[in-house]
Amino acid sequence: MGWTDRFRRRSGTRMSRPLADGARTGSTRVRAADDVDLEHLETWVSARRGVEGFVEPRTAVSEVTLLLVAHDGEWTRRRVPAVEWAHKFCNKHQIPSYDAAVVGIPQRMRDFNSRRKREQQARRDGLGSSGSPS
Repeated sequence: MGWTDRFRRRSGTRMSRPLADGARTGSTRVRAADDVDLEHLETWVSARRGVEGFVEPRTAVSEVTLLLVAHDGEWTRRRVPAVEWAHKFCNKHQIPSYDAAVVGIPQRMRDFNSRRKREQQARRDGLGSSGSPS
């Protein structure tokens, strides 16, 4: 035992390097992009017009994501392998791409969400307690 070891606080736990991902506790485990995500983006882009891409940076709870917004505000968001990959994907499909951390998300997406929420509320209000129209 070294001289400085005598002054260290002894306790039942000892600080060490973080555990492997499988044994980690107290933090969110983040799922990486997979082929299903990438296939969804391909299909979504080909089925809509006026699409723009918004690349969202990695956060504590999610990997890099690509938010695609169509001309009418309809949108989809999926994980992607990297920021560079997202921009290349957009270039390949000839759609503009933006850094969402800089430009934010488009107003038409928020408008689309508001319209959809109002429509869902109207459908719920139009149904009686038995589930059929009153």
